[in-house]
Parts: sequence; C-alpha cells; structure tokens
Amino acid sequence: MKKRLLSAILILTCAVTLLTGCGLNEKKMRLGAAGIGGTYYTFCNSFAELAMKDDPDYEIEVRSTAGSSANLRLLSENYVKLAIAQSDLTNDAYYGTGTFKHTKKYQGYSAIAGLYQEACQIIVKADSGIESLEDLQGKTVSIGDSESGTEKNAKQILAASGFSSGLVKQINLSYTEAVTDLKNGEIDAMFCTAGTQTTILEELAKQCEIRLIPIDENTAGKLKAEYGFYEDFTIPANTYTGQEESIQTLSVKSVLLASNKLSDETVKFITETLFQHADDLQYSVPVDFTLDPKEAVNGITIPFHPGAISYYKELGVKIPEHTEK
Repeated sequence: MKKRLLSAILILTCAVTLLTGCGLNEKKMRLGAAGIGGTYYTFCNSFAELAMKDDPDYEIEVRSTAGSSANLRLLSENYVKLAIAQSDLTNDAYYGTGTFKHTKKYQGYSAIAGLYQEACQIIVKADSGIESLEDLQGKTVSIGDSESGTEKNAKQILAASGFSSGLVKQINLSYTEAVTDLKNGEIDAMFCTAGTQTTILEELAKQCEIRLIPIDENTAGKLKAEYGFYEDFTIPANTYTGQEESIQTLSVKSVLLASNKLSDETVKFITETLFQHADDLQYSVPVDFTLDPKEAVNGITIPFHPGAISYYKELGVKIPEHTEK
C-alpha cells in the first residue's frame, strides 16, 4: 500500500512539475532575426526589449540567423518561437511552392502581422563604372547569405535581367562580409533586401562613396508579372550619405510570425505589444513603421495565429477568410 501511495505521489509531482515547467517555458523564447547590421536584427532587438519591459516574466532572446528562409526552417523545427521573414518566402515555405517547390513544406507557424516594406537594394562603389543591371555582366556579386530573402530576390532579379548561370559570379556573403569586401574591392556589387535606411549600408556610405543601382522598368515588369509579392518602391534621395537621386526598385513585405506551439494568450500579448509600441519602434528602426491593424492583415497568405486573431477581433478588424484558422 505504501509503495502504491508513494508511486501516486511521484506521478502527481511529476505532472505538476511538467505543467508548471510548460508555463514557465512558454515565456522563455528565441526570436529569429537575420544578420547583424540589417533591419530585421535592429527591429527584433528593439521589439524584444519593449516586450520584456512590459512584462518582465518574458525572456526573449534574439538570435542572429541567415535570414528569412533560415527563420522559417527554424520556426518549423521549433528552434525559435518567433521570427520575422519576407511574405514571399513565407508563402513559398508554407505551401511548398516557388523556392520551396522541390523541398518539403515548412509549417508549424502562423502570422502575427505584416510589418513594413523591404527594398531590394543593389549597391556598388560610385567609382566602379557600374550604373545599371546590365553592367553587372562579368562581375562578382554578393547575393546575400545562403537561406536569406536577399539571396532569393537577387537570383530572381538577375534571372529577369537576362543573366544565365555564369554571366555573373554570384557568391553568398553576410551583409557585414559583403560591405567589407565591397569597400576593399574584392567584390563589385552586393544585394541587400531590407528596410531603408539600412544601418550597415549607411555606415558603408560614410566610409566610401556608393551608388544604388535601379531596377529598370522592363525587369520590374517581368518580376511583378511572374511573382505576386513584388511592389514598386522608391528609395528617396538622401536616404544614404551622398545619394543625391531617388532610386526606383522593388520591395516585399516583412511579416512577424509565431510558432503554433505558443499559446493564444502569449501571442495576443505579443500582438498587442507590437501595436501599442509602434511609435517606439519607429524611433528605434530606420524604416517607415506606420503600423495600422487593418493594413497589417493585408497581403498575408498563410493563416493567422488564433492569439493574433483574438486581438484583431477586439479592434473590429476583419481577418481575410483564407487566413483564419
């Protein structure tokens, strides 16, 4: 009888410990950003700090990653519980299309909100003689980290410009590596898909004269026709030091995502924090961060997390039917 009672007590103790542990672990999570110097990394650090200030019980660790594709994989593998990624890659990973057509689907996550537009930026040194996409033929170009949104956009832009394999030497470098190599003349150009003004590009512009290469109308038309996520975007003059003219390019939307393993309560808190601190985030990141709940649900093609839906419904914001779980 004593052995049975002891066993029952042990089982009950273990169950309580597990339940308590789950509650504690719920508030301790990793947030997948991207490379240091990019807008994702700046945004994620600012957001994590604000969330933990609002509720000290939360512990949000920002992790530097290769970028969007890596974040989506890490979310699906439950290594991170929150992440930011491009809307185009999010759609491809979730439904197994586009870039992810020949790989497995990466799911297990949902949308919280659409954030801001990320510009496809192509940077060269001002004295390089490179003034258009056509001038990249025969050049060495960084297309961003492997598994990054920059890599995907760079490959699509180069292909739409008529560059088959071998006409441009494409190498994978992080933003910090690319900036260093561009400044030292070891590469001729670099791609960077990020919110403007991108911190690391502004630092480069202060150290040497740079030029932003526009995406011509023909190339932009092809990309918008073939892919549903590109939008026309203008990088205003004086966004970067020494940049005297506005530049026409394309952009994609960034999305904040949450693991499906997070509770509705936690994700509702995350969503509420995002909108309540929109002004604070605007002060801390160099992008147009005018967050509107009605706009935040547009252009998202995957389901929203029930916790986010609960927040939107309290505001009277209608979630598109195809994205409601």
